[in-house]
Amino acid sequence: MLQIDLWKRLTIWALVIVGLALASPNLFYNRVESHNDAVAAIEKSGATPEREEAAASWPNWLPSGLVNLGLDLRGGAHLLAEVKLDEVYASRLETLWPDVRDILRPERDTVGTIRLQPSQPGELRVRISNPDGMASALELVRGLARPVTSLTGAGANDLQVAGDGDEIVVTLSDAEKQATDERTMQQSLEIIRRRIDEVGTREPTIQRQGNDRILIQVPGVGSAAELKDIIGTTAQLTFQPVVSRTTNADTTPGVGNELLPSMDEEGVYYVLEQAPVVTGEELTDSQPSFDQNGRPAVTFRFNPGGARKFGDYTAENIGSPFAIVLDDEVISAPVIQSHIPGGSGIITGNFSVEESTNLAVLLRAGALPAGLDFLEERTIGPELGQDSIDAGKLATGVAFVAVLGFMWASYGLFGLFANVALIINIGLIFGLLSTIGATLTLPGIAGIVLTVGMAVDANVLIFERIREELKTARGPARAIELGYEKALSAIVDANITTIITAIILYVMGSGPVRGFAITLGLGIVTSVFTAIYVTRLLIAMWFERRRPKTIEV
Repeated sequence: MLQIDLWKRLTIWALVIVGLALASPNLFYNRVESHNDAVAAIEKSGATPEREEAAASWPNWLPSGLVNLGLDLRGGAHLLAEVKLDEVYASRLETLWPDVRDILRPERDTVGTIRLQPSQPGELRVRISNPDGMASALELVRGLARPVTSLTGAGANDLQVAGDGDEIVVTLSDAEKQATDERTMQQSLEIIRRRIDEVGTREPTIQRQGNDRILIQVPGVGSAAELKDIIGTTAQLTFQPVVSRTTNADTTPGVGNELLPSMDEEGVYYVLEQAPVVTGEELTDSQPSFDQNGRPAVTFRFNPGGARKFGDYTAENIGSPFAIVLDDEVISAPVIQSHIPGGSGIITGNFSVEESTNLAVLLRAGALPAGLDFLEERTIGPELGQDSIDAGKLATGVAFVAVLGFMWASYGLFGLFANVALIINIGLIFGLLSTIGATLTLPGIAGIVLTVGMAVDANVLIFERIREELKTARGPARAIELGYEKALSAIVDANITTIITAIILYVMGSGPVRGFAITLGLGIVTSVFTAIYVTRLLIAMWFERRRPKTIEV
């Protein structure tokens, strides 16, 4: 007989109710989105009357998960950035100079005086006054080389050291350049992702393209310029010794030094040693704060290695100015008053509260290891996205009405049961998309439209099987039961192959292909559930109520 246990009925209806409840916030998309944004802002920066009002616009006890709209639906910004890898090579060789100087200094009797020389990009040149000691000097400098830390460069050293007359020439090996490129790209990807996540945007696309390019697509950002402001600043923080202060912009800093302007004092410049004592890469935390005078500032804390170097330098240079440099501008150059142990401090300047907060975000996310050249920038307006949404709604609606009409015309009352299950199926898809925080793109809408057409396949198999069983003069209850049992294997086989296809598309594809695969895969799962369980439950409830002697399918 057509029997379904009570616990199974309750489980089926519970799953349907939960799925539709999770999908319901999407009916009030703008309202729930403003609520979520306000809650995130309150958690990050504190409450304001406007934020509290927006947060209260949607009850906290209701589900608030939304299907994130992709760039093609919501609008946003698209950037293609090229990472300046050559800058990383130059920075690496620049920081090598103190090590070369220190290792040669005890051998001055052999090599003579040691002078840093102007160098071509990608090399470090050091002149010794006694060329007869070149062999000894080269051996010492080669001792600074370390094995390359990468699979492709295993067994190779990171430095190549050669002599050129009375000059030592140090360059990076090809294996080290390749390893550096890989590290730089991975670090750039991670830092860009952190910076975008810090401002609360949802579901950005950040992926590597080729050897030195990064594709960045962020839905909901007003313009490409706004996105560039978020990620384009390198936020390279360094602490460098001060050689002198001047108002002459044409001052020659000398080899090994650099001339940088003051951020706050117009017309003031500082001559600094190029090799920093500590860099922002050794920061572990940075937070907006206020100084002793109540002015906005930024506190920072170094990791153990940075704290040790910072503490040692301040202990040995009490009374000397020490420049805090951000992106080639001197924020401040305070005089070291005492030893600063512990690796923490505060950056003061003429900041606004917003500027101190943004600076803390940038420093906390980390410094980009190299600058970015933006080769391609596009702003996708929300109007285009709305047109796509409207077209998707129209396509889904037409498909929906056509399928509903076909099922009703072909199977009568049983077709209406299948139509109810189809409506529930669409709700369950959106409930699952909201739960996992998936991004809905135009290809994703295509996947939903395809699911609408495929969702009734299982019902068609079941109803046709019921028709065949009715022809053998079986009773209606037994025909319905056998129809579901005998159609099950065909339904499972057909949908497993589609699920496998969706998984392959998701694993092997990217971007739009993945969006299509997600909605297709989820649609197959929900359609099987509604066809096998929901329609069967609806038919069983109807049959128990009416007890028909005959049925027509």
